[in-house]
Amino acid sequence: MRVWFLSAALALMCMAQTATAGTILIVGDSISAAFGLDTRLGWVSLLEQRLREQGYDDKVVNASISGDTSAGGLARLPALLAEHKPDVVIVELGGNDGLRGQLPAQLKQNLAGMIDASQQAGAKVLLLGMQLPPNYGERYTRAFAAVYAELGQEKKVALVPFFLEGAGGRPELMQADGIHPAVGAQGLLLDNVWPALKPLL
Repeated sequence: MRVWFLSAALALMCMAQTATAGTILIVGDSISAAFGLDTRLGWVSLLEQRLREQGYDDKVVNASISGDTSAGGLARLPALLAEHKPDVVIVELGGNDGLRGQLPAQLKQNLAGMIDASQQAGAKVLLLGMQLPPNYGERYTRAFAAVYAELGQEKKVALVPFFLEGAGGRPELMQADGIHPAVGAQGLLLDNVWPALKPLL
């Protein structure tokens, strides 16, 4: 009889863990798609490992596409929300908008649309901010970076002000193109994300 009760208790614990497990949807570009790297070494894979190590059962869906823009993410998001029903949406987009010189106002509008759609679907949002190299001009780079800070305040969402903090501008942590983080930077990227993500789990 004792064995039966122990088995039943264990089954209930497993059911409870499964019930509380959520889904984290990452909608990003080449940085989250681990461009130029073995995807098993990218920060998203490292996130999955950390979740397991710290006892979280959350599933991670990486819907990142190299070259994607905020407009592309906005267009793709409704189908992703319907399919995966995420509890948390991590938005890592905008770098390609900046590299193409697109207007910060349009970037803000697209990201705001993604935040609104995610929240309306019942998901919490974590916005990963990007910054551009100074050669794009002070006025443009300041306006670009301000988009993320403004959205964090206006939409009341979790924010990492600069996703590449500590890696950007350091050649030893970047790939030869100077744009994409190298293997050695992936743990740093995760450490930038984790403090903002953990309270949302």
